[in-house]
Amino acid sequence: MPVIALIGGQWGDEGKGKIVDMLAEQSQLTVRFSGGDNAGHTVINPSGEFRLHLVPSGIFHPGVSCIIGNGVVVNPEVLLKEMEQLQAAGVKTDRLYVSERAHIIMPYHLLFDALEEERLGVRALGTTRRGIGPAFADKVARQGIRACDLLDKQAFRNRLSSVLESKNAILTRVYGVTPLSEEAIYSQYVGYGERMAHLVRDTEQIIHDEIRKGSLILLEGAQGSLLDVDFGTYPYVTSSSPLAGNGCLGAGIGPRHIKAVIGVFKAYSTRVGSGPMPTELKDEIGQNIRERAQEFGATTGRPRRCGWFDGIASRFAARLNGFTGAALTRLDILDTFPVVKICVGYRFNGQTLTSFPSNGRVLEECQPVYEELEGWQAPTSHITEFARLPLRARRYIRRLEELISCPVAIISVGPRREQTIKVRRLI
Repeated sequence: MPVIALIGGQWGDEGKGKIVDMLAEQSQLTVRFSGGDNAGHTVINPSGEFRLHLVPSGIFHPGVSCIIGNGVVVNPEVLLKEMEQLQAAGVKTDRLYVSERAHIIMPYHLLFDALEEERLGVRALGTTRRGIGPAFADKVARQGIRACDLLDKQAFRNRLSSVLESKNAILTRVYGVTPLSEEAIYSQYVGYGERMAHLVRDTEQIIHDEIRKGSLILLEGAQGSLLDVDFGTYPYVTSSSPLAGNGCLGAGIGPRHIKAVIGVFKAYSTRVGSGPMPTELKDEIGQNIRERAQEFGATTGRPRRCGWFDGIASRFAARLNGFTGAALTRLDILDTFPVVKICVGYRFNGQTLTSFPSNGRVLEECQPVYEELEGWQAPTSHITEFARLPLRARRYIRRLEELISCPVAIISVGPRREQTIKVRRLI
């Protein structure tokens, strides 16, 4: 059986949690490979409604092992609390593992994130203030602390002492705030290490053992392709790569093992935080979409910016990831609109662009070129077969397939597992 990567095709919040929850039922292992608790997956199933930030969505299926890979930065407090909430709901977490190479979010990461956003003021990036960016910056700067460090008290003490000296110098001399206590942090995180010791493993070995067995393995993407640190709307991006290519690095497997890459797209577009979004609707239509879909961040609760489907940005994401199939979510949200629009180009300085610009200023000034289609104005949330969808809804889906050059294999028409249309096999 293959390794499948499930990737967000837009700015995140595409509804990946439900799709992962569905596909995990067939898998033996689900692996989260990037980001941190700045991402969130909302999953609704017979166990209840859950908002997961670190634990892979496959946790709800008995017999499925879940891994938080080396490419994730982990806040121990958030992880332990999330596990407690799952256990209180009757969901077992005994098959959850954390890579010993995963970097740990420290108190100074949270502090730096908040202080820098405050310093930037109106130019703030709109981060979640969860310390994700500073943690990844330390990882690259070779100042990070990893999960394996928490299990070795003397090594952790030495590492923390060295790193905190420079962090406190910045906190006091640049930001003018009180330095952090080494003893307090050491005591707190040693405690986390003791509580996490049974989770921390050589997860690459676990993954490769399953590959040799022929198991179906699901790489669970967090956030969306357009937030990628290289190819997203820089600098309004996340601090790691949510692309399929990083699934190999963030899980510790070779590229040849990935046999399918599934892109998840909403039937419209949303974005949380700052940064360009050409199809954003700041009018009654955008508000209508937000209210119908309850578009508020699973992690922050912030209202999401809403707009029409962006065919240019989505095709760019499909090209970067090499999508072999697509899952289209929230189709039912468009049920009431007499007209639905799709962005098929950008107008900039009198020219029409059909490719996604790398220059953020250009993208900020682009005006969407829309193609209008007649809305279907009929409920779809009860439909489970593609042929039973209204004709105009089918035409809309076929047009999206043309634009992203990728067949739609799954259509979600509601949050529950059964509110799903399976058009074709994913693998």
